Amino acid sequence: MDVLGDRVLELGPTPDAGGPYKNFKLTRDGDGVAWLLFDREGTSANTLSADLIEELDKIITELEGQRPTGLVIRSGKKSGFIAGADVNAFRGATDAGAVETEIGRAHAVIDRLEALRIPSVAVIHGFCLGGGLEVALACQMRIAIEDARFGFPEVMLGLHPGLGGTVRFTQLVNPMQAMPLMLTGKTIDARKAKSLGLVDAVTQERHVRNAVKDAVSGRLKRARPGFLNTVFSLGPVRGFLASRMRSEAGKTAPEAHYPAPYALIDLWEKHGGDRAAMLNAEKASFAKLMVTPTAQNLIRVFFLREQMKKLAGDGNKIEHVHVIGAGAMGGDIAAWCAGQNLRVTLADMKPEPIAGAIKRAADLYGKILRKRTAVRDALDRLMPDMQAEGVRNADLIIEAVPEKLELKQKVYAGLEPKMKPGAILATNTSSIPLQDLRTTLEKPERLLGLHFFNPVSRLQLVEVVSHDGTDPQLLKEALAFVGAIDRLPLPVKSSPGFLVNRALTPYMLEAMLMLDEKIDKMVIDAAAKKFGMPMGPIELADQVGLDICLDVGDMLRSKFGNLLPSTPAWLRDKVARGELGRKTGKGFYTWKDGKADTSGALAMSEPSAEMIDRLILPMSNVCVACLREGIVDNADVVDGAVIFGTGYAPFRGGPLNYARTRGVENVVSTLDALTDKFGGRFTPDVGWETFK
Repeated sequence: MDVLGDRVLELGPTPDAGGPYKNFKLTRDGDGVAWLLFDREGTSANTLSADLIEELDKIITELEGQRPTGLVIRSGKKSGFIAGADVNAFRGATDAGAVETEIGRAHAVIDRLEALRIPSVAVIHGFCLGGGLEVALACQMRIAIEDARFGFPEVMLGLHPGLGGTVRFTQLVNPMQAMPLMLTGKTIDARKAKSLGLVDAVTQERHVRNAVKDAVSGRLKRARPGFLNTVFSLGPVRGFLASRMRSEAGKTAPEAHYPAPYALIDLWEKHGGDRAAMLNAEKASFAKLMVTPTAQNLIRVFFLREQMKKLAGDGNKIEHVHVIGAGAMGGDIAAWCAGQNLRVTLADMKPEPIAGAIKRAADLYGKILRKRTAVRDALDRLMPDMQAEGVRNADLIIEAVPEKLELKQKVYAGLEPKMKPGAILATNTSSIPLQDLRTTLEKPERLLGLHFFNPVSRLQLVEVVSHDGTDPQLLKEALAFVGAIDRLPLPVKSSPGFLVNRALTPYMLEAMLMLDEKIDKMVIDAAAKKFGMPMGPIELADQVGLDICLDVGDMLRSKFGNLLPSTPAWLRDKVARGELGRKTGKGFYTWKDGKADTSGALAMSEPSAEMIDRLILPMSNVCVACLREGIVDNADVVDGAVIFGTGYAPFRGGPLNYARTRGVENVVSTLDALTDKFGGRFTPDVGWETFK
């Protein structure tokens, strides 16, 4: 009997248990079946690395000599099967030839696994991603435990599968279903994997041994490629479908910025009918992508995320969250927290906003939770609270009322006497300094900021804001809370706009000035998208809400003066008319079903390089200023925060990384030229003098 965390495998007698391997355990059961346990030394998850692949090669040699009656591959980790390649091996790659040689060695080992002349079965629980799924595809059969998740996330790193996955996946599964999964990086559950033919059976842990017996004996009904796979292997059909795939990819990932999806489509179109040729071409294509700036910057972003996760620490103590204000932000914060297994009470002055928030929560849960019972339980945890009774028992109170200092202070006056000892009072303010908010509090030490970003369910960042009197223990608890709800914390010192809004505001206001110059809104948005932003500043302003943009802009301009553009008078008129953007159905764009209507757009002029610099470089300039002022103390974390809080073009690696790549001297001289032409708002910060 072998215990894997809380999993127990009935292996029978194990006369040859153990062995000379660091990352594997090789045993044999009473039926002569070899059980190979992936258990990478010193980690909580299995990842593929050069040393592990080398060890696997030795094991395959041993299996070839011993010829057991079958082979079962499992994971010894509670977290899942194999979470993909060890991304550390990808960092800093510059020589495509060396990468191709290295990937070729790994290819050879996986090919040997596939060629074993015994029945081979991958038994998969938890995550089976990237290279892990490629290992599973090299087995003859795949049995999934109900909690298994499958996917190829390589595209998120600017890559495509590189251990034969492009070939084996598209040969086994209908390419019109297999290719989109590789092109988007989406994961699927065990039932979906079974319906696609990716796995042969889905079972429960207690039935694994019987399922394995059926597989090894030949009784398991195996998934077989369907007739469409043969049709799609024909060259003319691949050409037609590849053209459609490129068109679809172009809607979200321009080839100039994200070459990996197009490389994958090219690979399949050219070689999809020839297994050997495609396996060989995959290695060269993967190696070529690995050394691109896009891949290296996206790999950098991967590590930035891991670095920010560690800022959360551990030991979350928050169980009950009380949210005040059920508007777009407050309601969505409450919904997200309840979806992360916390008890949430949601208060507002009127019942209608609460009802709207619960409806949005139900829609969200329907998309992100796989089981109806999970949706029901999440909604049960989200409790309307018109009388604000939850204040008395809450561990954390999040205030999300409009951006008015006096209103927030009035709310605090009613809250503070009811709060239990040790409870945290957090504001979701996007710009008001905590030094201003705390002045009326009896216990200002328990006030801190938890600034979420819109949309809460998609943007991962939460700014955790402290002032000079914040209780360090409560700050630590707030960071742990953010990690516990699957968000990335950014510790920032209280300052107008904190980091992200201070960086984003000049981007948005510059776009307003361009509108004042009679530049078409579509051209302005196209300039930002040409740089790589996921949406333009005009559409983003509508998404955020023009009233919020106006409030934040006014507050920051009162603090930073000529370093920010003036707010055009017509923007105030627009807000006064109630044209606030997406939430009212009309702003700069008309909004239908949550999307900006661009159907009436005229033929656009091409955005100029100067327009792009006017929008983008002030963001880098502000980030340097925030570093210099100590608002944030780590340049890498600044890049991560702006990416995860605004969607800043990930393939650029962040605004500071972009400045380094472009050249600091070039950035400063361009800002100087913009200052001469447009005014002092482009003045380079003195922090550039010491920035590296």
